[in-house]
Amino acid sequence: MRRLFEDELNDLHVRFSEMGMMVNEAIFKSVSAFINHDKAMARNVIAEDKHINKREVDLEKRSFEMIALQQPVTTDLRMIVTVMKASSDLERMGDHAVSIAKSTIRVKGETRVPEIEKEIAAMAAAVKEMVAEVLDAYVKEDVQRAREIATEDHGINDFSKRIYADCIQRMREDSETIVGAMDYMLVSSYLERIGDYVTNICEWILYLRTGKLLELNSNASEDGF
Repeated sequence: MRRLFEDELNDLHVRFSEMGMMVNEAIFKSVSAFINHDKAMARNVIAEDKHINKREVDLEKRSFEMIALQQPVTTDLRMIVTVMKASSDLERMGDHAVSIAKSTIRVKGETRVPEIEKEIAAMAAAVKEMVAEVLDAYVKEDVQRAREIATEDHGINDFSKRIYADCIQRMREDSETIVGAMDYMLVSSYLERIGDYVTNICEWILYLRTGKLLELNSNASEDGF
């Protein structure tokens, strides 16, 4: 009976990791579509999002079934709760990728600013790396790495601030850039939120190992942790 439960738990982890890779691909494709004005790729991101949503529902269903039928002990229960909560964060990240894709479709050839688009591409690359790293930290249950990844979110916030400032300056200098600049700011805000959800997953990794819900990137000190 225990062996069967362990197999189901392992399958849960594998399915969660697969969902993470699906989300990371969606993020990459959505930003690539936006930068390249590739509406076909943007539509593909939107269409594929149903698979991410379906995977989140499946993980939640499997998790509840395992809790109800297997009555897991404390450590195993933390693993199941972590998957449920972290998969919800992944699903929201996928939603933001869809929002970026929708921005691509909405844009109708407004004046482009290559310098800002280059900055957005760099921001997206940093976010994509964070997502890949947090999935690896999850698989390894690496608490120290999770803490380090959470601090990287400050860099994502810095990207967002620079892009916002650049967009405001461009809009003041050239009214033709206003519509496009507003989309740039929206996309950077979506990427910033994805970074926040990565931090959430880092917090769930800590919970998995310690059983404690700790807020990372806060001003509050966590003495002893």
